[in-house]
Parts: sequence; structure tokens; C-alpha cells
Amino acid sequence: MSSSILIKEVISRDELKDFVLFPFSLYKNHQYWVGPIIKEEMEVLDRNKNPVFKNAIAHYFLAYKNEKIVGRIAAIINWVEVNELKKLKVRFGWFDVIDDLNVTEKLLEQVISIAKKHKLKHIEGPMGFSNMDKAGLLIKGFDELNTMITLYNYPYYSIHLEKLGYKKLAQWVEYEIKITPFEESPEKVKRFSKLILDRYSLNLIEFKSNSEILPYVDQMFDLISKTYNKLQTYVPIQAYQIKYYKEKYFRYIHPDFVKGVTDSNNNLIAFLITMPSFSKALKKINGKLFPFGFLRILYAQKFMNKASLYLIGVRPEFQNKGVTAIIMNEIQKTFNKHNIKVVETNPELEENTQIQTLWKNYEHRLHKKRATYSKGI
Repeated sequence: MSSSILIKEVISRDELKDFVLFPFSLYKNHQYWVGPIIKEEMEVLDRNKNPVFKNAIAHYFLAYKNEKIVGRIAAIINWVEVNELKKLKVRFGWFDVIDDLNVTEKLLEQVISIAKKHKLKHIEGPMGFSNMDKAGLLIKGFDELNTMITLYNYPYYSIHLEKLGYKKLAQWVEYEIKITPFEESPEKVKRFSKLILDRYSLNLIEFKSNSEILPYVDQMFDLISKTYNKLQTYVPIQAYQIKYYKEKYFRYIHPDFVKGVTDSNNNLIAFLITMPSFSKALKKINGKLFPFGFLRILYAQKFMNKASLYLIGVRPEFQNKGVTAIIMNEIQKTFNKHNIKVVETNPELEENTQIQTLWKNYEHRLHKKRATYSKGI
């Protein structure tokens, strides 16, 4: 009965920990759910530690039934999105729930209540504070492990939202690509790569250490902005957030798996960040880096045969000139060197057809789809 559902706003640190830990019980022993690192989740949601709160607010809610936690949700307002982009939207994220439509409805009502207080016009989710956070409800690929930067959820989540009148808005696709030995890789990509390098006097950057990557990080974030600012979900990343994301993700980066392309003036015009897949390692450590979680992460960096493609950025004037072929041709050599057999793409908006065209040159399968859901208020 809905009358037995109690919704409480998270106030204390202990309640915040309950909020973070809830999916670990909801998905306990689940074959495909890969949990986040608990310490990192706590920091992301901490108003004193995550600089995103300089331009955002968030309220966290827990649902209880018979004194047991049965759901959670975050109501988020990104003021850059509202005030600068004029999108009068409240975001919902960190959404997890038992298979009870009444619980889902009660949680979403809390988010809508926050939106009404600020005169916002529609609700969308699941999504985080910015484009660097996880987004998109899984709607295909329930028998696949999620990656470090994607969400996993039960199939009934979308059923709940649709019953409550929510419609799909942004939609993403993800691909699994087979990696062959370089000599067997597509000749078309190899020829095109050399042609583009020569035609535009471009140079490849080989990174030998993370310290060599650091001077390019600000340029990478600038390219992210220029690459994605026309897409429907884009919100500008603020300067103070860049430092935070450097510290959060840099520990996972292996220099071999980062590629860059510069023009004749040594300006970065394209980059690609891939990583060995951490999904199996994260599943084994179950949210805890201590005492042995770090070792499993380090092992995954060196001995996994699967990789994940995380970020790609291309300067706009080069986006239709085949620069992605250069990067993929080069990363192929790295994958072979590290015995990588399969790579997963990051979620790509369905309208981002340019990058998806590249995958047609490789043996691939579309193995996951996800979407955000929206509703007028």
C-alpha cells in the first residue's frame, strides 16, 4: 500500500551513507551490476567536496517501507543549465528502487516538488550534475556488465517511468568492437589515416607517462566543450570542475591508452582516452578500495583483455575530415600490444552518427541502449 511508504530527505552523513549503500543491497549477488567505489560516491554527493555545488543544488531522498529502505533518488538543479542555457529542468539521478510503482511515484513526487519551488517546467533523468556524470536508464543490454562510467538497472525501471507518463528523450547506443591483429585491421582506415595526417600536416602524440598528459588536459576539456556543445544534453563544464575531474579520474589512466593529434602549431585538435576495462575488478571489490581493491584495479590496468573507450574530442573544423580514423588506427596498435581483444564504446547519443559510421569498418555489435526520461511539470 502506498500509505505505508515513508519518504525522508537525507540530512546526516549516516543517512548519506545509507543512500549510497542502498543499491549494494538491491543488487546483492546480481550477475551484471557493477557497483561504484563507495568512498568516491560519498565525495561526489558531498556538498563540501564536489565543486559542482558552486553551480548546482541537490536534495537526496530515501523511501522506507516497514522501516526498510526500498528506494532512493536525487533531485538536482544545475544553475548553468537553467540560467545560461534557459532549460527550465530539474534532473533526477541516483535513482534506484524495488519493483513497486508506488515507491517510484513517491520518490519522483519529491523531485517534482523541488522543481515547482524553483518554477521549473520539466523533469528529466536519470542523470548527474553534469555531462561528466553517469546518465541514461538502461533499456537494452541487461545481460552485460556496466562499465565504470555507466549505470545498470533492472528492466522494470523503464516500465515504472512509462506507466507514470514519462517519455524517452535523449537516447544513447553502445557498441562492442572486436580487435584484430593490426595487419588484419581495416586497410581503409590505415590508408585514410595516413592520407589525413599528410594532407593537414598533423602529428601523433605518444604519451610515455601521465606527467606528459598533464599539459594537454585543459586542451582536452576545451575540445570536449567544442565537440559536444551542439548536442541536446550538453552543459558547459566550469573551470573549477576540471581540476576535480583530473583528480578523480587521473589515477585510472594508463598513458599507453591515451592518444592525441596536434596541428603544425602543436595545438591539440583531437584526443582519445581509453582504459582497460575495470568492470570485473570493480565487481570483485564491491565498492571497497581497501584492503585489496587497489591491487585489483592495478591488475586490471595491466592484464585485462578488454578495454573501454571513455572520451573522444575533435576540434569542430576537423570533425568531418577523418581525424577519428587516425586515432583509431593508432589505438589499434596499443590494443594489440596489451592483448586487448574487445573494446566497449562509451554511450554515444543516437544522433552522433559520425563516430558510429567509423565502427562499420570493424566487426561490431550494438549491445546496449539507454535513455533519459522526461515529463512536463
